[in-house]
Amino acid sequence: METVRLTTAEALARYLTKQFIEVDGEEVPLFGCAFAIFGHGNVTCLGQQLYEHQSDIPTWRGQNEQSMALAAIAYARANKRQRVGIATSSVGPGAANMITAAGVAHTNRLPLLMLAGDTFQSRLPDPVLQQTEHFNNPTITVNDAFKAVTRYWDRITKPSQLVASLPQAIATLLDPADCGPVMLALPQDTQGEVWDFPTVFFAKKVHRIRRPQPEHCDIERAVAWLKEAKKPLIIAGGGVFYSHAEQELEDFINRHQIPLVETIAGRSVLRSSHPLNCGPIGTTGSDSANHLAAEADVVLAVGTRLQDFTTGSWTVFQNPSLKIISINTCRFDAVKHQALPIVADARDAIKALHSSLEQWSAEESWLAISVRERESWKEQVNTRTAPVISAFPSYAQIVGQVNQLADKRDRIITAAGGLPAELNMNWQASDSGQLDIEFGFSCMGYEIAAGWGAKMAMPDNDPIVLVGDGSYLMMNSDIYSSVLTGHKMIVIVCDNGGFAVINKLQNNTGNTSFNNLLKDCASLSEGDLPRVDFVSHAKSLGANAEKIASLAEFSAAFYRAKASNKTYVIVTDIDPTVWSSTETWWEVGLPEHTDDKTRGDIIENWESGRKHQRPGV
Repeated sequence: METVRLTTAEALARYLTKQFIEVDGEEVPLFGCAFAIFGHGNVTCLGQQLYEHQSDIPTWRGQNEQSMALAAIAYARANKRQRVGIATSSVGPGAANMITAAGVAHTNRLPLLMLAGDTFQSRLPDPVLQQTEHFNNPTITVNDAFKAVTRYWDRITKPSQLVASLPQAIATLLDPADCGPVMLALPQDTQGEVWDFPTVFFAKKVHRIRRPQPEHCDIERAVAWLKEAKKPLIIAGGGVFYSHAEQELEDFINRHQIPLVETIAGRSVLRSSHPLNCGPIGTTGSDSANHLAAEADVVLAVGTRLQDFTTGSWTVFQNPSLKIISINTCRFDAVKHQALPIVADARDAIKALHSSLEQWSAEESWLAISVRERESWKEQVNTRTAPVISAFPSYAQIVGQVNQLADKRDRIITAAGGLPAELNMNWQASDSGQLDIEFGFSCMGYEIAAGWGAKMAMPDNDPIVLVGDGSYLMMNSDIYSSVLTGHKMIVIVCDNGGFAVINKLQNNTGNTSFNNLLKDCASLSEGDLPRVDFVSHAKSLGANAEKIASLAEFSAAFYRAKASNKTYVIVTDIDPTVWSSTETWWEVGLPEHTDDKTRGDIIENWESGRKHQRPGV
């Protein structure tokens, strides 16, 4: 067998550059970008190899390992899981910084390849800089902490292990059922060790994402349930995007006239103008979708794991005769809550149902109800987003302004805090796939990093990042990254003076405002409450920036941001008391007893919402 003598780092980099995937009939590199902060554990060997393969996998310098990995996740999400980003770190704190990002990828079923330096396998220099020593187990390092938030984890202790490990890592990144983050720990001495690798290992490989086919018996049973249904409802999740099933789903509802609602991850699967799009479902959704869910007797859930914000902690489904059909490539998700599982690719399962249902369609009386609910949702959105000039705009008004002014292919990004709910409730999609709302892991700090990664995936369009003052303060350094690397985005900072949405939850559950709004935090400062000058801060990171004094100034500022040749930050104060809302319940952990009568009454009223909670059997 022909071989080539390479170090571990050389072999790893060479193998990654030989992985391709077919996208829209074109073969493109599977790994479209890499992010690196070099230090002990990844600079001497792996860093040099990334330099030598810059033309194959461009490597960008980040400012924080967590945000680099978040950018890689947003890159993968914008590419509908067909292309993957890499994040590499040094040993110790650099690696530990990526754990939160790994949680985002794991929760959202998104591919991410993490390459982290590790301590020496020889142990001769122990204890080394940045090593966490475990007295009873010397094999444990910081990288072992990733095992809870990865789909595939390995420590490469010998070069030859790459031959077995790398194909498994790639398979995990591309598996429609097990897709998620991969962590490879790379000890510093192992990276430089050599082995005679088979040359065939480095042959070009063109991948495709498998499409598991539905079982005929499952399709037959699902068809029987749908034909018996009086009030069928479709819930579209993020898996519709990853299957590229948007058109097939639209064709399906057009033929069979079944109302559709969207999860947070599935938002903008269908244009909001479509007469059967009845809005977002769940706690941060619309009354229209939740009213339909309450009456539905058969729910066809497509590509969703039915998270608690989607199901109102399993209270939105109130029909005692409810049956759930779940189409999902992941068996774990498909079988939840006694659903009829169709463990299959969404696009091909929808096609099979479409064909088998022939000319059947839902009853006109049910469609009439859905039309009324949809019109009610539209009226609510118009009222919330109307540009009424007041002292401070609401989140919904800012969402409405962006909705009117953004190009239809711009990527609208937010995460955590109050903005995910406001965007989810009020956005009116003019095209499919407009939104990236990170609400699976609800990770503060995702937003700006995601804008950087999304621009790499969609260079011809602007990422428009909606971020609160709290998330901005948590992670903002990729404003500088975007200026440094030339990846322009528009960042809209909505400043409501703290963690206002959690203050709302605090108050709504009978608790006293404490440690959320800046005015309620312990402080030794005297006089006026210190506030961050976000405009000066953004300018110091190299961006263009301005603050608007009222909603009337927003459109002009937005056009200036659009015309800018680099990242542009618009800052606006936001009313911390005005929120969009639904009637839907959500479960939070409340005390079973309190001596405070007022608080006790609030808790009792909150707990009364549990009466509709559906057991998981």
